[in-house]
Amino acid sequence: IVAWDGPTLVFVEVKTRTSSEFGTPDRAIGREKREHLFRAAAAYLKQARVDWKAVRFDIVNVTLGERPVIEHLKDVYPVLTRT
Repeated sequence: IVAWDGPTLVFVEVKTRTSSEFGTPDRAIGREKREHLFRAAAAYLKQARVDWKAVRFDIVNVTLGERPVIEHLKDVYPVLTRT
């Protein structure tokens, strides 16, 4: 998901798991996935002519089950997005 939050362009990765038995869904985002996210964001920013200083990376965890849980983690890669 790519969306504006006021003056900030937000790239949102939504991860889902059927239970929390093996941890939260964001635990499934490894180095390779992060690199893919950054490459995709860089291409988008270049085309849209948006500065990295106006960018944020968020993750939305969705854990299904008897009582589904949705958790929004904001600015999960703050140092990497301010280059």
